[in-house]
Amino acid sequence: MSKIDSKKIENAIKDILKAVGEDVGREGLKSTPKRVAAMYAELLAGNTQDPKECIKSVFREKCDEIVLLRDIPFYSICEHHMMPFIGKAHVAYLPDKYVLGVSKLARIVDCFARRLQVQERLTAQIADFLNENLKPQGVAVVLEASHSCMTIRGIKKPGSVMVTSALRGTFKKDPRSRAEVLSLMHSS
Repeated sequence: MSKIDSKKIENAIKDILKAVGEDVGREGLKSTPKRVAAMYAELLAGNTQDPKECIKSVFREKCDEIVLLRDIPFYSICEHHMMPFIGKAHVAYLPDKYVLGVSKLARIVDCFARRLQVQERLTAQIADFLNENLKPQGVAVVLEASHSCMTIRGIKKPGSVMVTSALRGTFKKDPRSRAEVLSLMHSS
């Protein structure tokens, strides 16, 4: 995993500030490059994390019903405009032999979200990771997010929400299982 180069970010931010006509020596901007570098290190921490660290503790458990963690808050950075998109993830799986600690589902979402992303790929990455590493009977991931690159710039449509889904295994193949998991994800 690649490490974030804070000095390069700081220099780039100084160049941007100069390019928009700002005085980088001005009191309010003196520490801005360092703060922005720290912000990117935090927001893009997924680049330095291995999601497999999140699944070191799986448990053999006889469970043949849906496991769902709903309304997981997440934020990510759109790779097209480097602006945030913020939303909630719903992650479900139908165990085969193993279950995962509940907090690990949220950690997996964070690990993939904290990278330069597009929502469609983020959704698929979470589903594929769980499918490949947990080997469940099925996986379903639905993300709902508001994209600031669309709400505060460009078309400027605040309140719009993009929804993406990724279904694997039985949730993709069996219409009844798909209907059940999607119903559970959206029940109040």
